[in-house]
Amino acid sequence: MNESLRNAPFFLDNMALEWVNKTYTELTLEQKVGQLFNLIVRANSVEELSLVDSIQPGAITKFVGPDLDIEVNMMNQLRSHSAVPLLVSADLEGGGMSFPFGAQVPNQLGLAGLKDESTVEYCTQVIAQEAKLLGINWSFTPVIDINAKFRSAVVGTRSYGSDVDVIESMSRSNIKTFQNNGIAATAKHWPGEGFDDRDQHLVTTVNPLNRDEWEERYGRLYRSAIDSNVMSIMSAHIALPEYVKQYEANPEEWWRPASVSKLLNEQLLRGELGFNGLIVSDATVMAGLSSWAKREEVVGQIIENGCDMLLFCKDPVEDYAYMLKAVREGSVSEKRLEQSVLRILAMKAALGLHQQQDDISVQKMKNLLASDYADRIPELNRRTVHLVKNRHEILPISLEKQRRVLVMSTGIKNIFFSSPMPFQIPKMLENEGFEVTVFEAGMALETKQYDWVLYLSGDESMLVKSHIYIDWMGLHEGFGNAMYRPWVDIPTVMVSFGHPYLLYDAPKVPAYINAYSPLVEVQKAVVDGLLGRLSFNTDATIDPFCGLEQLRY
Repeated sequence: MNESLRNAPFFLDNMALEWVNKTYTELTLEQKVGQLFNLIVRANSVEELSLVDSIQPGAITKFVGPDLDIEVNMMNQLRSHSAVPLLVSADLEGGGMSFPFGAQVPNQLGLAGLKDESTVEYCTQVIAQEAKLLGINWSFTPVIDINAKFRSAVVGTRSYGSDVDVIESMSRSNIKTFQNNGIAATAKHWPGEGFDDRDQHLVTTVNPLNRDEWEERYGRLYRSAIDSNVMSIMSAHIALPEYVKQYEANPEEWWRPASVSKLLNEQLLRGELGFNGLIVSDATVMAGLSSWAKREEVVGQIIENGCDMLLFCKDPVEDYAYMLKAVREGSVSEKRLEQSVLRILAMKAALGLHQQQDDISVQKMKNLLASDYADRIPELNRRTVHLVKNRHEILPISLEKQRRVLVMSTGIKNIFFSSPMPFQIPKMLENEGFEVTVFEAGMALETKQYDWVLYLSGDESMLVKSHIYIDWMGLHEGFGNAMYRPWVDIPTVMVSFGHPYLLYDAPKVPAYINAYSPLVEVQKAVVDGLLGRLSFNTDATIDPFCGLEQLRY
């Protein structure tokens, strides 16, 4: 196995390979088991540092907060507490996942509508520069799922759409740019999400394609990622029954999640597709895996059945004990332990982590943020705004004729915050001279005193949302109001700053815009578009009409 690490995607030279072998030999069994874990660090707490001390994980996933000084201090402490250099991963997807103090980069679906590889390269370069200075060396991108089912709340804006040509070209650009900047890329979610409208955070999802259909889509995308030397692939809690049926007689096994499937990880991904990099499981606390088997069983199965690293723990100390027991008792074989730890060390060496690492510097990050490294991002955010529908030529809005506007919104939703955040658009419109009324609970839904209505939705694709839709009861506040649609009486515009399929719940709304992300720059662009100061994008890599002719009218 050691000699194979000289090949793609790690391309280790003699010095790097020697470091891998020497480090592996010097690790105790307990330290080797620790390398199999990727722990989440969110709170920047003493408790999290203590876990790193005791488990000595191979990787951490860092959720970056708003205080740069705290983040840099924590990263330096995490590194100093690790005997073997840490892989530090993050979901570098742009959109709502942009760093709070960094450039607010468009999400994947917003970029996909521009159909321009160079924009992906530019945005990835911006993210990579920020991430590298924060000590992050592993990106859980690109998302190469196919946005085939419009009801999916977890693919949507995180993907490059539903056009396989666009997904392939843009994902290759993402991979090459990250890895040229010293950050390992990750193609996800193996073996392919998007043909099931459910969420693997909540249920084991299913890729229903037969072998030929899968090869035309996901086989092509993963082979392309492998040809681009992607260093890691995330094996998700997704079943691929039509492939498994060829080799497994037990029907229950057809629905086994890929994250614990030897057939999908070892036979298909490694054997048939030839992947030689690191396979990391998706978060193991998801119901798509936790509903499959007892925790004590599933922890060892993740490694034995082909993943090299376990992502996130239910209880890190308990999970570590389960894994150590599985190794000692042989349910995780010595061979699989060795293969996984060597690949983990190899990716570290491929990223240069075996060499002396300088401390993370607040000043270097501040210097970057003060430079023009992201000067094109506002322009790209403006270009992503997509005018889907403008019946009766409602747009542009005239301040002279349509001064009074009623704004209907449930705010910007994010599962990591207890309550929605407000849009800035009402204030922006007031600054333009409009008389703005924001609808609130208890108000009468009466349109006669207004000149137009503006609906704002801020719901990006994200985990555990199950489905994203227009909740008319919540939006209009009440049983009777839920059944009223103002556009029969007054010009109405609906803007989605996230999930791009809201026309399914509002097929007759006359003017509809997909803005893909609620970033402030995008909100500014939408206001300019409403007032005729922006040339809208009129292209997309998804079908906003959900395959239904009704939604066009």
